[in-house]
Amino acid sequence: MSFIALFADFIANEKPIVCKYQGKVYFPILKEYAVKLKLAKFAPELNNIDWADVDYDFVLRAPIPYSPTTQDILNFGFVSPFGKQDVPSVRWRHWLGTEGIGRDILSALIHGTRIAFIIGLIAMSIASIIGILLGSLAGFFGDTGIRISRAAFLVGCIFVFLGLFYFNAVDGLFMGILAFLACMFIAYVVSRPLKLIPFLKPKMNIPVDIIVQRMIEVLVSIPRLFLIIAVVAISKPSIFLVMVVIGLTSWTEIARFIRAELLRIRNLEYIEASEALGFPRWRILFKHAIPNALSPVLITIAFGIAAAILTESFLSFIGLGIPPETLTWGKLLSLAQGGKSQLWVAIFPGFAIFLTVTLFNLIGEGLTDALDPRQKK
Repeated sequence: MSFIALFADFIANEKPIVCKYQGKVYFPILKEYAVKLKLAKFAPELNNIDWADVDYDFVLRAPIPYSPTTQDILNFGFVSPFGKQDVPSVRWRHWLGTEGIGRDILSALIHGTRIAFIIGLIAMSIASIIGILLGSLAGFFGDTGIRISRAAFLVGCIFVFLGLFYFNAVDGLFMGILAFLACMFIAYVVSRPLKLIPFLKPKMNIPVDIIVQRMIEVLVSIPRLFLIIAVVAISKPSIFLVMVVIGLTSWTEIARFIRAELLRIRNLEYIEASEALGFPRWRILFKHAIPNALSPVLITIAFGIAAAILTESFLSFIGLGIPPETLTWGKLLSLAQGGKSQLWVAIFPGFAIFLTVTLFNLIGEGLTDALDPRQKK
């Protein structure tokens, strides 16, 4: 499945892998990658070329000669994989049929694998970063382990709101993150001279554990799927938005697991030895404590990827989040509604969802057995 997701463009594409046209050798698929990254441009004579209908000197095509957006006018509508198809040769046959406007089902399944994997992996990467960071702070430092001056606390509260304001005010996610980090840096600089004031100099405890647990309880109390639907429904359709929303709502279990592990680990002998040697607590946390607490987190991430793929399929099925022109597994399932005569449109993507979710669940169970020998007993 990973191989299919990684090399989807080389497996199903109307563009050739390599071709020789008018005496020149081209690599259209690789060239398209460079064009999307704005590192190159197609030659003028190739801008409007129909790659499927060109008299090449030499050509090596993908095994499936259709892109997910290619419309086969001769096989317009729901064409069965077992029925008669108007194709020039067996090579151009639609092996899993076509959907309502002539797009190839097999090509859509192959490219849908990439979308499903990207959404699952990136969404859980976001969830892992947030969950590991917050859970580690809560479990290792508790409510008394982090102390900051009153000046830093008051200035920080003010500039957090300013950072969130500018995060939403500027265009683009990257610029928003830069604006937020700039506000935090300014807050640090401003708080330094304020510490000279006697009232603002004393340090105070930051109850990180209580704050993180209350955040988890609030987020868990809201039905996750309804929250995702509400956010996605009022926003412009975007695959990136779906990944971010799923990630921002999936970190609670990761935070709980790593917090529980660090509550146990922080009292072990090697942590006490590190503290006795005078190592900073932040170094102990990131170099010694977190690496030894990641076993249950890896299991949660594996199950979380399966849940993210299933969530994306549901959103696509109801027509939210994913742009209409993008064919995903859930979108293919939604196209099968309206009659029993096009069951192949539902069976194949349904099986792909079932297979992928099952595989990641099996990975999670395998990690459970491998990383926790007590489970075998």
